[in-house]
Amino acid sequence: MGHSHGGHGHSHDHVTAAHAHRGRLVAVLTLTLSVLVVEVVGGVVSGSFALVADAGHMLTDAAGVALALGATALAAKPATETRTFGWQRAEMLAALVNGLLIAVVGVLVLSGGIRRLVHPGEVEGGLMLAVACVGLVANGVGLVLLMPGQRDSLNVRGAYLEVLGDLLGSAAVIVAAVVVLTTGWERADGLASVAIGVMILPRAVGLLRQVAAVLLEATPAGVDLAAVRAHICGVRGVVGVHDLHAWTITSGVPVLSAHVEVPDEVLERGEAGRVLDDLRGCLAGHFDVDHCTFQLEPPSTGAEAHTHA
Repeated sequence: MGHSHGGHGHSHDHVTAAHAHRGRLVAVLTLTLSVLVVEVVGGVVSGSFALVADAGHMLTDAAGVALALGATALAAKPATETRTFGWQRAEMLAALVNGLLIAVVGVLVLSGGIRRLVHPGEVEGGLMLAVACVGLVANGVGLVLLMPGQRDSLNVRGAYLEVLGDLLGSAAVIVAAVVVLTTGWERADGLASVAIGVMILPRAVGLLRQVAAVLLEATPAGVDLAAVRAHICGVRGVVGVHDLHAWTITSGVPVLSAHVEVPDEVLERGEAGRVLDDLRGCLAGHFDVDHCTFQLEPPSTGAEAHTHA
């Protein structure tokens, strides 16, 4: 007997969450590059490695945001016969590169900070403090710009975490500058650099873990496959389900597919359409799954290992 197929209605011109926040990413990129220049000049003139370290982190942030912008442009391209999901996974590749860059900068900043802590140099605390305050304000503005989109897109979230790290780094530099000004203890500059490195590395690990979950097609967060299976088997006319899979194409695009077992008499009565409608309605009402594909088949054609309600 022929199989019936059904899918949750959707547009292949899907606009990714990150693309919806493209203007915010551009604004943050411009702001980050501006502050980067100020911190490089300020770090060189003042002799503060902490400012140079924070500038290096901002350079990585700028590269990450630029990668995110390029990826969202690719992700917005329509699907084709050879790329049926378009370029949506480009966002994940950009997030992967972003995470690796953050990790590399974290290691460099941490090692450089340790060297500066052991062998301190002369630091101009007043200039260091002024430049760090500029960075703090700029990063605060960047956080406000990215906050609305960081829950929707992994790329936007990556940029948000980078700016958050920069803000904390600026705060650490401010504290170090105050210590240098009030006590003359110049090792505070190296200590602030070490603190910046320590803040960077865990964020890199977290972002890479999230990217790995998507690339390895793990079940999307918030999707309980046991509950999905129970709902499918609870639809009138369904006697079992197997080959149930759920994964993520890119941020905000979860996908689900399943082979649904239906008695021969249900298919012979022409109720396949009704069953498919019930399945789509069931999952749409209970689960955050945008793309659902069901294959209806009689129990006799199922796989050897079935999962039944």
